[in-house]
Amino acid sequence: MAITQTLAEFSVLTHRAQIPAQVTARAASLMTDFTGSIIRAAADSDSGPAILAMLDRLGLAAEGPCTVPGLQRRFAPGAAALLNGAFGHSLDFDDTHADSSLHPSAPVIPAALAVAEMTEASGADLLAAIVIGFEVCCRIGMALDPTSHYARGFHPTATAGTFGATAAAGRLLKLTPEQMVSGFGVAASQASGSLQFLQNGAWNKRYQVGEAAMKGLMAATLAAEGFLGATEALEGKHGFLNAYSDLPMPERAVEGLGSVWETLRIGVKPYPACRYTHAAVDGLLALKRDHGWTAGDIDRIRVGLHRNGVALVGAPLAEKQRAHSIVEGQFSMPFAAAVAVLRDRFGWDDYDLLGNAEAEALAGRVEVVQDDSLEGLRHPFGAVLDVISRGQPFHLRIPDPSGEPETFPDDGQIAQKFLTLTAPVGNGAEELWLARLGSVADAPNMRGYLA
Repeated sequence: MAITQTLAEFSVLTHRAQIPAQVTARAASLMTDFTGSIIRAAADSDSGPAILAMLDRLGLAAEGPCTVPGLQRRFAPGAAALLNGAFGHSLDFDDTHADSSLHPSAPVIPAALAVAEMTEASGADLLAAIVIGFEVCCRIGMALDPTSHYARGFHPTATAGTFGATAAAGRLLKLTPEQMVSGFGVAASQASGSLQFLQNGAWNKRYQVGEAAMKGLMAATLAAEGFLGATEALEGKHGFLNAYSDLPMPERAVEGLGSVWETLRIGVKPYPACRYTHAAVDGLLALKRDHGWTAGDIDRIRVGLHRNGVALVGAPLAEKQRAHSIVEGQFSMPFAAAVAVLRDRFGWDDYDLLGNAEAEALAGRVEVVQDDSLEGLRHPFGAVLDVISRGQPFHLRIPDPSGEPETFPDDGQIAQKFLTLTAPVGNGAEELWLARLGSVADAPNMRGYLA
């Protein structure tokens, strides 16, 4: 099956008018949500200074046409794509696509925005490119079989995301189908992203996603300049799907292409942590509201998750119960549960509970196990809660976390999340950013639009 060729043709030949209005509108909402994370992380990300210093030291931070919202500098396109991707993913508050188990906006929007500013593209063309990038990375992520990809130690947002970034950038660069095939060929050589960051709470995860945005931009630009990339980059004997998965399902990359829009299946996060923690947090907040518990009432919390969730946020349990850094907290089900019980919420500012004695004591009473009833379902993000409070058992099953497509937030909720994130660091500019993001489809020229 000529998957690479099919996706290349879809990426560059799909007319903007062929993308349904609701799909374009969803992309605009997701862009607003993602930009809020960029702005807050530009001020708060602990890894940001090191990335900026690296770019400066290597001479890669030269002034250019591209914006990083929240920074008072303009950058060359590659640096802007890297920074926007890394910042947008730093809070782990960015959107997710359940079937591919990846964060589509983090690699795609930064690559698309960089090219849109570089070429002075319109907002409508930018949104169309974002949709194309979403479709490509989500479909390739599904084709990998996320469980198999995770089991081999790969991070799909960074790996499959490189192809989505290439597709979005290549569309705005007006590649031909043959050039896009070459772009995907280059992307296959650059796709990388390891889960080893889980070992010590390292900053690799956010950086490798920013790098995916930059690599996609590079791959598309090489193709635009006549560089010859490998053919059959996805389905070939040594192509991406066969090299990165034990159980690839290549047909999923093109099934329903152009009629079934994966963009509408992207969910928005209500909490700044790994998506596998969210259903359990939803459940604990609901139980607290119903029963008026305090932390002292909780004898034990047992959280059942899909095996992917256990690997990311539940094991080894003793370490997950003692999260001390932001990354460790973002990938700790016990910490997320403790925050929910103690604060009746879970927002970015609640990471001040890291190292808190009461939070650690409560996290120590949280057990995380694989629940077989969550295996084999279309979505892997559900949870099963068993709570003992003052000796009394409570049981709750949460099939999907809030923010999934069936409960996608409305414009007001998206705006509220954006303002909650950006107001502490926006110096009064947050309302202007929000207004411009709300009108991006009408922008005649994206250069400097989000400065």
